[in-house]
Amino acid sequence: MSSNSRLIWVLHAHLPYVRHPEHPVFLEENWFFEAMIETYLPLVMVMDRLSAERVPWKLTMTLSPPLLSMMTDDMLLGRFSERLRLLCELAEKETERTRGSRWETVAGFYRERLESLHRYWEEKLFRNLPGRFRTHMQSGNLDGLTCGATHGFLPLLSVVPETVEAQVAVGVQTFSRIMGQPPEGIWVPECAYFDGLDAVLARHKISFFFMESHGLMYADPTPPSGVYAPMRTPAGLFAFARDPDSSKQIWSQEEGYPGDFDYRDFYRDIGYDLPYDYIRPYLHTDGPRGMTGFKYHRITGKTEDKAQYEPETARSRAFAHAGDFVRRKESQARQLSPSGDWIPSIVCPFDAELFGHWWFEGVDFLEGLFRETAQSSVVEFTNPSSLLRESHWESEGNPEPSSWGVNGYYEVWLNGSNEWIWPLLTDAGREMVRIARQERHSEGLRKDVLDQMARELLLAQSSDWPFLMKTGTAVSYAVRRVKDHLFHFRVLREMVLNNSPKPEVLEEIRGKSPIFPDIDFHVFIN
Repeated sequence: MSSNSRLIWVLHAHLPYVRHPEHPVFLEENWFFEAMIETYLPLVMVMDRLSAERVPWKLTMTLSPPLLSMMTDDMLLGRFSERLRLLCELAEKETERTRGSRWETVAGFYRERLESLHRYWEEKLFRNLPGRFRTHMQSGNLDGLTCGATHGFLPLLSVVPETVEAQVAVGVQTFSRIMGQPPEGIWVPECAYFDGLDAVLARHKISFFFMESHGLMYADPTPPSGVYAPMRTPAGLFAFARDPDSSKQIWSQEEGYPGDFDYRDFYRDIGYDLPYDYIRPYLHTDGPRGMTGFKYHRITGKTEDKAQYEPETARSRAFAHAGDFVRRKESQARQLSPSGDWIPSIVCPFDAELFGHWWFEGVDFLEGLFRETAQSSVVEFTNPSSLLRESHWESEGNPEPSSWGVNGYYEVWLNGSNEWIWPLLTDAGREMVRIARQERHSEGLRKDVLDQMARELLLAQSSDWPFLMKTGTAVSYAVRRVKDHLFHFRVLREMVLNNSPKPEVLEEIRGKSPIFPDIDFHVFIN
């Protein structure tokens, strides 16, 4: 099919590594469970359905190392399966409670949905979601991207260059181990670019990455195609940048789709509406009320008096919005290349959890997009690895340091709420490099201690922690995680410096965070 433009839809699938074997139930582990139920399982079911029906689709998706690690962790998978079983039990109770009432239809919708997800998880996937992603990657429909090992904010870590190298190396290594093939592309954490990062990525055989719009718009020289063609960087990588128009159509408070009054209201949940004793066994916490995922109201408008949610109406709206989006992209394509002498690439990157979790009908919207573009002669979906193997328009230049945070640079991750962490991370990074060089020939238990030091440092470097501090969400948890990992780092360092490794202490620390089983502390000196 010939087209006037190519759409590259990018979903950034990432969560911080949250795993607490010391507690039977841990509130923040529910971040992972909610994402699996509301975003990742429904999304892969759509991929399966489109493939089975031979509907053309191409998607680009980060599978971050922490997320992949949680998706392959037996303890977390067991807990997730139990969470899904409990919600199916709640759905049964809700079906009975609402029988004969006006809520009966929507309660039945949740029962059918959860039972379908449970069957798919246990009987089709056999609890192996990365395996299904791998299948779609092998078909060429899905471009899987890696990320920094723990989503570290690379510009601020670059004070110690070896730590940037380690974040990239372990990110590539983890993706390759779990997905069975090396990644061609990377989602640079927070789209945060600094001069010279492309050379680091090139050393790890990365071919392309993504940026915020101004990363290309302010590049040197300014690209003639703006953000609508990849830029070849000095190290030979291709940088793709976000299309601001597409972001506006999704996110704008005035015209963005997720605010449509027919869509499900995110905040109204039976976890807050029903009697506590009834709902308590199904809350993912031992204490306060919280979300269950059972939401019976639609957005309705700026009012507390919310109307009943109608799933079929909402799904129809999602497909209608998908059609509207494709028509807008067709119009944009004709404006960008009126004579058709070049084919622009329009990049649409979003956090994956927007679709399904925050915007419940977002996965339906994505399905609608692929079905609509299958009928379009103007736009078609592609992914970067496919595009770069074809004839494509490109420019050359040096991208602008930037990020996709508020105001476009680094201030979200370096401000009054979180600036205290950076001197600590810098000192720990320098110490890791110094000790790694001294201990390069260490073996056995001593090497195990050094490897765990590397894990703890990487986990402390996650950009999620300063982000949560800035947004005021789960602040105490974020602070604790940084402090805990740096404390473990220092405990392990003392074992090395004093030549007194303690196997039982090492095992306790490693048992809490057994991420990156194949890590080698030499990544901090190679």
